[in-house]
This record gives sequence, structure tokens and C-alpha cells, in this order.
Amino acid sequence: MFGLLLYAFGIMMTIKANIGYGPWDVLHVGLSRTTGISLGVTSIWVGVIVVILCILLKETLGLGTILNMILIGVYMDLIIVLGIIPTAQSFLIGVIMFVAGLFVIALATYYYLSSGFGAGPRDSLMVGMSRKLGWSVGVCRTILEFSATVLGYFFGGTVGAGTVICVLIVGFAVQTVFNLFKFDATAVHHESLKETMAGVFGK
Repeated sequence: MFGLLLYAFGIMMTIKANIGYGPWDVLHVGLSRTTGISLGVTSIWVGVIVVILCILLKETLGLGTILNMILIGVYMDLIIVLGIIPTAQSFLIGVIMFVAGLFVIALATYYYLSSGFGAGPRDSLMVGMSRKLGWSVGVCRTILEFSATVLGYFFGGTVGAGTVICVLIVGFAVQTVFNLFKFDATAVHHESLKETMAGVFGK
């Protein structure tokens, strides 16, 4: 739960940095503007689509996958309502805030992936690509961020300096945090939802 709240906080830091949305948020905001659906709910629906891709890659979907898909969107809307993250008033502060947000997201990714209860939709896709292609999670994350940016742009999302910074840095941030904790995301056994329920109910 803490990791997911931290993840939402990191996302909102990048949005409030006011120098351009992160790649997935370009997609979320573009879809939100197009459909009129709230940003948080849009994030949830994008998560559903990504889950389908993860199933095709035969990644384990667990309780953490479902909670990630739902709670991050809910937390994002809550943070917006509470107004606890101020909007950056200068480009320099915005850049600092944006990069800090990326490292918060990377740290949050480590916290909830290491729990073994299932990766979130986007991170399941990242790990699945890493397993299938043999590339580092950093490289796979960069490819996904670039793809989300292109798709989001065509849906009317705003691409700015922050978007470019994110595409270039987020993979490095994730790999740096994972290396710091000596964490191999592809080596983690994630409990399936069935395994978690069996543990809870003793069956």
C-alpha cells in the first residue's frame, strides 16, 4: 500500500512540475481530454488494457496487480483533491521537481515489486519484456515510455520538456534504484491471485 501511494505521489510530482507530462501521463491526459473521464479513472482503464498485454506475455497477475491498477488512480485523484503538491512556478524548479518525481516512482516500483504480490500492469509489461527479450529493465522501461508518448500525442496529450526528460531518465532511475538495492525484478516470484487467496483462507 505504501509503495502504491508513493508511486501516485511521484506521478503527481511530475505532473505538478509543470514542464510537460511524463509519457504515460501524456497518454492518460490525452485520453481524459478526449473522453471527459477523470485522470484517475483513465489511468485505471489504461491499466486494464496493459493487463491484457501482460496476460499475452504470460506474466503472473496477483493481488498487487489489481491494487496497483485501482489504487494508484484513486490516490492520484485524492492528491489532486487535497492539493498537497504545489505547482512549480519556474522552469528550473519544475525540472528539479520532475526528476525527483521520477526517482520517487523508481523507489516506489522497488518497494511494491519486492513484495512479490504481483507487479502493476505497466511494470508487469516491463518485466515481461525483459524476460522475453533478455534486455535490462531499464532499456525495456525506456521503450515503453517512448511508445506511450507517441500514442498519447496522437490522442491529444501534451508533449513537453518533461516528457523528453522522462523518456531519457526514467529507465536509468529505475535501474539505478534496483542496482542500489541489488534487486533483480525478473528473479522475483510473484504470487498469483489464486495463491494469495489460498494463503488467506488456508486452502
